[in-house]
Amino acid sequence: MSTVQRQEKTPAMRKSDAHTFTLRPAIAKWSALLMSCVLGAQAVAQPASRAPTLPAQPPGASAAAPATTTPAATATPAPFKADLTYTLEQLGAQYPLNLRGIDGSNTLAFSVRNDEVVTGARLDVRYTYSPALLADISHINVLVNDEVAATIPVPKETAGVNLQRTVDIPPYLITAFSNLRLQLIGHYTMNCEDPLHSSLWANISNQSKLELATSPVQLPDDLARLPEPFFDRRDARTLQLPFVFAAAPDTAMLEAAGAVSSWFGALASYRGARFPATVAQLPAQGNAVVFAVGATAPGVSTPLQGPTLAVTANPTDPNGKLLVVMGRNAQELKQAANALVTGSQTLTGPSATITQFADLQARKPYDAPKWLRTDRPVSFGELIDAKRLNVSGYSPDIIRMDVRVPPDLFGWRENKVPVNLHYRYTPQPTSVNSSLLFSVDNQFVKSIPLFALEKISDGETLRAQVLPDESLPMQAQIEVPLELLKSRSQLQFRYMYDYIKQGECRDIIIDNVRGAIDPESTIDVSGYPHFIAMPNLAAFTQAGFPFTRMADLSETAVVLGSNAGAQEYGAYLTVMGRMGESTGYPATGVTVVKAQQASTAPADKDLLVIASGADQAWLKDWAARMPAAYENSGRFAVSDLVYRVLGWFHIDPRQDEQRPRTALAYTSSGVSAVVAGFESPRENKRSVVLIASNQPEGLQDATSALIGGKDYEHPIQGSLAIIRGKQVDSLVGEHQYYVGTLSFFKRIDWWLSSINPNLTLAGLIIGMLIALAVLAFLLSLLRRKPKSTP
Repeated sequence: MSTVQRQEKTPAMRKSDAHTFTLRPAIAKWSALLMSCVLGAQAVAQPASRAPTLPAQPPGASAAAPATTTPAATATPAPFKADLTYTLEQLGAQYPLNLRGIDGSNTLAFSVRNDEVVTGARLDVRYTYSPALLADISHINVLVNDEVAATIPVPKETAGVNLQRTVDIPPYLITAFSNLRLQLIGHYTMNCEDPLHSSLWANISNQSKLELATSPVQLPDDLARLPEPFFDRRDARTLQLPFVFAAAPDTAMLEAAGAVSSWFGALASYRGARFPATVAQLPAQGNAVVFAVGATAPGVSTPLQGPTLAVTANPTDPNGKLLVVMGRNAQELKQAANALVTGSQTLTGPSATITQFADLQARKPYDAPKWLRTDRPVSFGELIDAKRLNVSGYSPDIIRMDVRVPPDLFGWRENKVPVNLHYRYTPQPTSVNSSLLFSVDNQFVKSIPLFALEKISDGETLRAQVLPDESLPMQAQIEVPLELLKSRSQLQFRYMYDYIKQGECRDIIIDNVRGAIDPESTIDVSGYPHFIAMPNLAAFTQAGFPFTRMADLSETAVVLGSNAGAQEYGAYLTVMGRMGESTGYPATGVTVVKAQQASTAPADKDLLVIASGADQAWLKDWAARMPAAYENSGRFAVSDLVYRVLGWFHIDPRQDEQRPRTALAYTSSGVSAVVAGFESPRENKRSVVLIASNQPEGLQDATSALIGGKDYEHPIQGSLAIIRGKQVDSLVGEHQYYVGTLSFFKRIDWWLSSINPNLTLAGLIIGMLIALAVLAFLLSLLRRKPKSTP
């Protein structure tokens, strides 16, 4: 049996961040406060109508073919209306499910939000099965949490044909965390049979759909539930969380909002997150985060006493909640935001006033919680739950472990990344082809044979080393090319056991085969220098680099246009969420400035510029360094990068330089956006990333491309990317610069290779020594005096 499960990637926050605060009793009448501070005199939107609650489907019902005839109902039941729809691919099945053998199955995990209850469920399954299956004793089971929900027959007449069937799932079988298992019970003969015969198969499309009908559940207003209901780890969909500013935000309020959005982005992890922004307008439906500043507010019995956090009902939706971040001034607002993102696990009650909050400890470069440490080897147990490192069965699912490395690790003429692998497996008495396959992002790296005891020297002694679970501990050294470990990669371990047939009527599959990767296994990326050619938009898209070099973005300044509005605010918040997803830490140190203040921003910061429409005139001062100009018209430099194979670059970045061959300028009213990287005009070795659009609406296309997904054929990379809807075209600018440092001898080696790629410092020294030796020998010959004749 193989298992395919969706990976949960909850980011770990650093414990070294010192923060202490105490709580004060709740402030009354939060709904009135929000109505006065946020809505003001504006009319309140009416709550959106909700679909009626659907009754649970009868456990025995089947939409495709009911097994029995039931009496006519006295009333027509309400039609099934799905509120949630997941394809099996979204649940973790990267490929169609292949069920093989007399008892083959695949398991997928799904879950239900804490503020919802399932009232109906069904599976729209698309499948094909072998013509060799005997219909009387073969079938496909649909199980939820190991209970049979439905059985699909496999008649001979429809064998080998693509079929579709909708089966009802009793809602009482579904819990908060559930497993959906598809099982083939297959037989091809009434006599003795091979349990792994090639004719025993069924194929389930990963585009099959699980549909759920739900009803909302009202939760109490309690900070102890955070981050729920604003983010629920049971929800596998992209997080859509509106941010509401009570008034036009200043830079301090935007900084506080950026810290909160990056926190939610880190929690959302692989799901992705979007944060649409509004000013003084609550969403008509659902949850939202509200930011407000003021000493007092109408309808509140007592004035604010300091930084305040609260959870209250959304006045426009009884089932929605509002997370309120408040302070009497900008400083208190930022304190409330920082307390939320670093200490939410200590809060309780409907509201809390922060009475003390110590300054956060300064971060160090490259210490992002999600990144591999570069100062020591990292054990696998630090990266993944040890339970997910165990598998069972003759052909189990792949053990997958996600790793992220700083994108500026420089592997030119360096050793490969060492992986010290400790693993265990069930040794077989005899075996031929059993092996453990190691890959990185589906690229094969090494095959490790799993020897049978009879093929291992001193096998009897090894039997004494077999652990109580009958597994044999082993060790292997693996070397991984650094270029395979992109900013985000996946290490994959696949156990493949050879099934030894015992003979006719003696073959029985016993589930006693195990495999495990020891959590004490390590991967070591220490010792590599930090050195990278810039601009590099691939590093920005995948890891937020260079901004995420400091996990709290303390060396980042975000520049917004002077006339920035809701679209620009939403783009900024979404990008901050992407940064949090990359590092696993909130952006508590980010600085926000407006365009008119850009010249006064600290020069020792990398700049992230977000602009749209005519609010880009101030960028003309930087035109000499920008690879593109984009206001109401476009000007670009075009190179051969658009024709090369995307996604593959050399370990030596100089081989990837693409000089522009022509220039292009145009004027158009169509909506498009650009993401461009270039060196900061204010300080060398500092970077600028520009996200711009000729219209504010185009910024959403840019942020969607940053999040990515299967809808995008090409990723953002190079130094300039043109985004038109779902189409991304990467171009290149003229100027390239390097960020980072190399050791003295490495830099000499780097310089020599620019003269001749085959020239190295060691080779040069050896050549010089040989030349000196030859020269010394010749001088010694010249100094010899000829012998005088008598």
